Amino acid sequence: MSFATAGTGVPEDGTPTVSRWRDVYLAAGARAVSSCGDFLAATALALALQSAGAGGLAVAGVMLAATLPLVLLAPLTGRLADRVDSRTLLVWAGAGQALVCAALAFAENTAVILLLAALLACGLAVTQPTLAALLPEMVRRDDLPRASAINQTAGSVGMLVAPALAGLLVGQFGARIPLLLDAGSYLALIAAGLLLGTRRGGRRAAGATGGTGPTPTAPAWRLRRDPLLWTMVAAIAATVAGVGAVNVIEVFYVRETLHSSTTMFGLVSAAWTAGMLVGAWLLAGTARRARDDGALVTGVLAMLGVACLLVGLGATVPAAGWLVLLWLVGGVANGGLNVFSNLVLANRVPPEARGRAFAAQGAAIQGAGMFGYLAGGILLAGFPPRPLVAVTGLAGLAVVGAVTPVVLRAARRERAAMRPGPLPDRSAERPVEPAVTVGS
Repeated sequence: MSFATAGTGVPEDGTPTVSRWRDVYLAAGARAVSSCGDFLAATALALALQSAGAGGLAVAGVMLAATLPLVLLAPLTGRLADRVDSRTLLVWAGAGQALVCAALAFAENTAVILLLAALLACGLAVTQPTLAALLPEMVRRDDLPRASAINQTAGSVGMLVAPALAGLLVGQFGARIPLLLDAGSYLALIAAGLLLGTRRGGRRAAGATGGTGPTPTAPAWRLRRDPLLWTMVAAIAATVAGVGAVNVIEVFYVRETLHSSTTMFGLVSAAWTAGMLVGAWLLAGTARRARDDGALVTGVLAMLGVACLLVGLGATVPAAGWLVLLWLVGGVANGGLNVFSNLVLANRVPPEARGRAFAAQGAAIQGAGMFGYLAGGILLAGFPPRPLVAVTGLAGLAVVGAVTPVVLRAARRERAAMRPGPLPDRSAERPVEPAVTVGS
């Protein structure tokens, strides 16, 4: 395992000539632990509220509180990730999240739970773009696909373990134990911030000029200035708005309609994440062989349609075990969606703006997810869960059908402006992050 020491092997453009594999594994480990903690807390709170007799609006409220900061703070946190020392951000955000989650473990009032969940998400809004932007500066350009695979696998494993673990722990001990474990998981972010040799932002960015002349400013990148990228993100966000209500409905569907245990609910939730992990590896080769970004965007639309179809079919199952199989296949489509969409992002965003790019994409999709959460909470007040699962899948399919002509027109205009050909080598400049969750 070789890595460049501080002050050696790093040219002025920030791309190392020697890969720091030690940093890659440290960052991947921190991501696995913190992702597990995030999903552990979310699943534990949803199960605890449902078990206590809370309605869909209460569950939706927690999800909204945990999502709203990611949307509102995206312009600020994206710039922080590009301009402030990454070590400072990871250490202070991790410490804040650990304290907030420890307080959340002892909170009983719903209003207090909502406030603390929102504060916890404020830290996540900082750490997500910070970690995503760090990875390309850890390894040589040729090594980035392997580093990206390691990082994505670590995050998916954390998300895979969390729902099943939460279902088991909530069933045995209630919500307090999983939330305390979540508080401890954020210590991994502090450790990563202190141990990582790779840093970006702050004085490190200023030092790239060798101490002479003004610090270069980040390029004026804007998502709306790229028609193909903008229409793709808008299409994903619109679909998530249509199908996202299933995230709220799911816990009531599994627990009350299908009469399953908290442990089974954890397995159902984990099945989608397991499928995402498999899909990312299975479809990565297909994404690399795409002739241009327009072909990748077409793949995004296909994966969206398949994922929504599987959600709709979930309304037909007689038992939760069948739901596990459907969610696994839907997750495979979701994993392919992540690969395709993030390669488009990687091809079209300048390296200096990657923190803002990840934050902007996340804000658009998370904001759409908030609409789905609210819709799910309202609909559960008047309708049983099973038909609502069917409606969410059909709504997602309807949105995919509606946005497909718009996205394909943008792809055709792109091809008309430049000769189609293989994807440029810069597609390896940024990591493929699992940024979107369409279904469960």
